[in-house]
Amino acid sequence: MPDLSAQARALQPRTVALRRAIHRRPEVGLDLPHTRDLVLDALADLPLQVHLGVGVGSVVAVLEGGRPGPTVLLRGDMDALPMHEDTGLPFASEVDGAMHACGHDTHVAMLASAARLLSGRRAELAGRVLFMFQPGEEGFHGARHMIDEGLLDPTGPAGRPEWAYALHISATIPAGELHLRPGPLMASADTVRITVRGRGGHASAPHDAADPVPAAAAMIGALQTAISREVSAHDPAVLTIAHLTAGTTTNVIPETAFMEGTIRTLSAPVREQVREIVRRVCRYTALAHGCAAEVEVVSGYPVTVNDPDAADRFTALGREVLGCHRVATMPTPILGAEDFSYVLEQVPGALAFLGGCPAGLDPSTAPANHSNRVVFDESALADGVAVYAGLALDALR
Repeated sequence: MPDLSAQARALQPRTVALRRAIHRRPEVGLDLPHTRDLVLDALADLPLQVHLGVGVGSVVAVLEGGRPGPTVLLRGDMDALPMHEDTGLPFASEVDGAMHACGHDTHVAMLASAARLLSGRRAELAGRVLFMFQPGEEGFHGARHMIDEGLLDPTGPAGRPEWAYALHISATIPAGELHLRPGPLMASADTVRITVRGRGGHASAPHDAADPVPAAAAMIGALQTAISREVSAHDPAVLTIAHLTAGTTTNVIPETAFMEGTIRTLSAPVREQVREIVRRVCRYTALAHGCAAEVEVVSGYPVTVNDPDAADRFTALGREVLGCHRVATMPTPILGAEDFSYVLEQVPGALAFLGGCPAGLDPSTAPANHSNRVVFDESALADGVAVYAGLALDALR
């Protein structure tokens, strides 16, 4: 382990070049042909078995160690967000309406350089490393699609992994720090869509109509009250109605109102409880206003749960590679969501956040992930490469 950081720093020019090439040409969703080709070029001269996705633009690469043993999976997601970039970076996005605002370009670059570092030390590996370059993390369930194509099967590209790890860069954590926790790390994320149906009419005569607008407004307040009254304060749950639309002009009561939002929870029982609350509250609030409500709950990502043993190994490895002062245990989960949760449902593993706050900025006020102005400190990439490689070396000693 002691020379991992030095080896990662030696690869830094290659890591940064790949990151910037990906950043300039961001791609959204499950089909990422340009990004995939950049990954394939970066891996082309390495002793890897490469497999391409069938229904999605994924890349899976397998490194066989010098001795038999288990498989460890390392994940890097590849997709961007559908948003405009306003960073002013010399390598800013050249694609209108697409930006690597969540740092997935750094994940790909770090994982590719970790594959290069480990290829040079394959004799030390008792087993194999499965490099998972994944599309469609930003709401497209890319990890689930890869699992459906056999990623984790015993007969898959590298057999069933024994451990699975991932890094996620964060612009609001000091550069080079590693933050994680055992147990729930990130929330489940469901979408709720509610259509309130009333009876349209003239705005001057609401008594002759069944106005869906006050019914929808009442639902929003009733939902917040129900969450605070029915869900235990010890079980975090967030319900946010973020979009509400109704009507076309000032003197017409519309027939329908529509609203949608997100549900975030940290356990499966509370997730189902909140879904039931939404259906019940909307139905009976609508009835109280002489309207009807159609409620659709669209399942999103599950809770991201770090296996306690894997999190402990991740923490110990981070301290060994980066130093004890640069590894912190998170006191609480965050309510963002991650589709690496699909992998962690089936394989013991852990995800950790790698700090990437630029020098001179306060992490508490720096533009955060998903901001149109987010910038990541590229010096942290060498730390990520070293940690990725260290996780594999540790698991396959």
